[in-house]
Amino acid sequence: MEAVPAAAVALLPAVHVAWSNGILEPHEMAAARDAIRAGEWADPPCREWVARWLDPGAPPPPRDLLALRDEIRARARRLGDGSGEAAAPSLRSLSGLGLALARGESASAAAAWGQPAAGAALEAFEAALGVAPAEAVAVLLGRPSRAPRGRAESGVDADTLNLLLDGSYRDTREDLLALLSDPRFQIPSGTPMSLYRERVLDICRALADRGYGALSFPPEFGGESDTGRFVAVFETLAYGDLSVTVKFGVQFGLFGGSVLQLGTRRHHERYLSDIGSLRLPGCFAMTETGHGSNVRDVETIARYDAAAGVFVLHSPSAASGKDWIGGAARDARMATVFAQLETGGERHGVHALLVPIRGENGAPLPGIRIEDRGLKQGLNGVDNGQIWFDGVRVPRENLLDRFASVSEDGTYSSPIPGADRRFFTMLGTLVAGRVSIAAAAVSAAKTALTIAIRHTDLRTQFGREGEREEPLLEYRAMQRSLLPRLADTYALHFAVRALIDDYAALESGADTREIEARAAGLKAAATWHAMDTLRACREACGGAGYAADSRFGQLAADADAFTTFEGANFVLLQLLAKGLLTEYREEFGDMKMWTVVRFLTARAGERLAELDPIGPRKSDPEHLRDPAFHEEALEHRARRLTVTAAARVKARLDDGMDSFTAVNETQDHLIALALAHVDRLVLGDFARAVTAAGGFGGPEVDGSGGSAEAGALRLLYDLHALRAIERRRAWYLESGLMEPSKTRAVRREINTLCAALRPHAPALVSAFGIPDAVLGAPIGLRDAASTELAPE
Repeated sequence: MEAVPAAAVALLPAVHVAWSNGILEPHEMAAARDAIRAGEWADPPCREWVARWLDPGAPPPPRDLLALRDEIRARARRLGDGSGEAAAPSLRSLSGLGLALARGESASAAAAWGQPAAGAALEAFEAALGVAPAEAVAVLLGRPSRAPRGRAESGVDADTLNLLLDGSYRDTREDLLALLSDPRFQIPSGTPMSLYRERVLDICRALADRGYGALSFPPEFGGESDTGRFVAVFETLAYGDLSVTVKFGVQFGLFGGSVLQLGTRRHHERYLSDIGSLRLPGCFAMTETGHGSNVRDVETIARYDAAAGVFVLHSPSAASGKDWIGGAARDARMATVFAQLETGGERHGVHALLVPIRGENGAPLPGIRIEDRGLKQGLNGVDNGQIWFDGVRVPRENLLDRFASVSEDGTYSSPIPGADRRFFTMLGTLVAGRVSIAAAAVSAAKTALTIAIRHTDLRTQFGREGEREEPLLEYRAMQRSLLPRLADTYALHFAVRALIDDYAALESGADTREIEARAAGLKAAATWHAMDTLRACREACGGAGYAADSRFGQLAADADAFTTFEGANFVLLQLLAKGLLTEYREEFGDMKMWTVVRFLTARAGERLAELDPIGPRKSDPEHLRDPAFHEEALEHRARRLTVTAAARVKARLDDGMDSFTAVNETQDHLIALALAHVDRLVLGDFARAVTAAGGFGGPEVDGSGGSAEAGALRLLYDLHALRAIERRRAWYLESGLMEPSKTRAVRREINTLCAALRPHAPALVSAFGIPDAVLGAPIGLRDAASTELAPE
């Protein structure tokens, strides 16, 4: 490289960065050149050098830039203290480094650049470059801007945490996970639909052979009378192929459960053993094309013929066909059919009957018309179909008569007065379906998070210039996307497990309304959470997540159905809100909502002023991470939405509006009320789990004062709680319960919690215990302890 004039040495760092980064426009380069050449400190050799090196029309060739960089580094090393490092002050900016180089060049150069105007011009040149000063110096000198962070170690032991998460039925879960890891229990992506359905049925038969299908049945029919274990099986199967999970649930949960819960001893003795062993494949025919969620008004008729002692089933219209019935298209031989019961010309509401639909040869029986729903968006291993009935005759004994019976002469009797109450009592016995779907949705979210967090913990992109690329999970945006969803998944895990335990502990004949309400709310929350999490996880994995074998596409297509299975989410949330407003009164109510009207009248007089504020200005971390604050914030929201919903509905009723329209106009408010109740419910269950694990009152993740696992759970709890508040920040601001300074502080604290959780994220998803063979995707099989990626 040509000799550099002494007066130009100070310019070397800024000139190199200006060209190597391509920062300045030609007119900006020319302006910098002219300003420097006009300075009194620039002698003729310096002006000539500047004219050549800052000519916008003649960029220096790459070899000259490399030589210039090497010259700068050599001069910088000579400035150090003998250790090979440049003097510390020179690392603060390009102008600082340049001035240090000038001082090391000669006394005349130091004097020239020591003039205030010269230093100001050099600083102005650097400012025009718009670079981060210290980082630009570090890159130029080939030194890291700071010590590499690397991947922080986590003290969380995944196996220890897995023991806590598994809880009851660990033996069953481990056995099922071993089965799911067996290739014989896995179905390759892209399997043709006919073969897919066959494989799904074969796997369900294998599960039945191991006794899993009959678990909720009494021992005399091959089971254990253990509803909790049955739901645990459904939840664990959801780590694998969801078509298998749904087919299993339809056969043993819905079809078998309807016979168990709605039938009496003679039905149990005749059918349960065959259902549990899958010798009698069946289906659950409730939904109709024209009455999706409105089961009470289905059109299918079951008219009793006293002379013949049979019920005659009829579908009066095309829209009355039973629709989307799992098992109907291919495998089912019998259906539990929900129909309007008629005796002696009088309607008694919806009842369930067992109706044979196929013969042993698989062909539909006389009077039965079945159509295959064919290829769907997902769950193509489930043979969904439509069923119509035309004068189909079934014996009187086929009425599932736990709650109502018809004598030989057609006399109808029931221990439950009122068709509506009888209907809701009957549906209440089938709440296990919603419990199971909520559990399966959480499993789908766990699968997605395990794949995505392992991938982003390893996959590197970008980073500080001159240093190694950073793992994706080091980036705040990625942490913000995945870690709050991980916290919410843990929260829903404990909330659903608490629901399963309480449901399994119910005694026969117990009031199930509180369980029904929780199941409705958690089913909606968990299924929406699963879909949101699947989208975020797929996006986090980039192109790898879009591959067919990544599982994200199939999971999303399959789990999407969960938002409408067992009741559409908006309908379930409205029912939950209705139950909240009526305080679960004895009369469950109908669509006219007269019981709601009575309740609203009583509540409308409450004043919002009676609700105390929740510290609208307090924003210190201790307050924001105080469980009492979290509980109070969510409680206030639920209480206030209850009162304001009551006031809005009552105002419309006072103006003469009919109750249906009044409720419909405030439906968005009622949905918000239901979700607020679910937020509060989930937070409470999570808090109890963290308390039981020792996560409140001392333990930190670094192991001081308690276990790292308990400390990690506490961090997850805090993140879940603050994220629940942040999601509703607009409401808290509008309601005056928080001020902007507080919601901003909540956002900052969430960022702090994400950073604190980041090192533990791989262990936290490993604690779910999903085997690599079940995860299936290459991005889910990499060793989370590895620090390198395989070449792409």
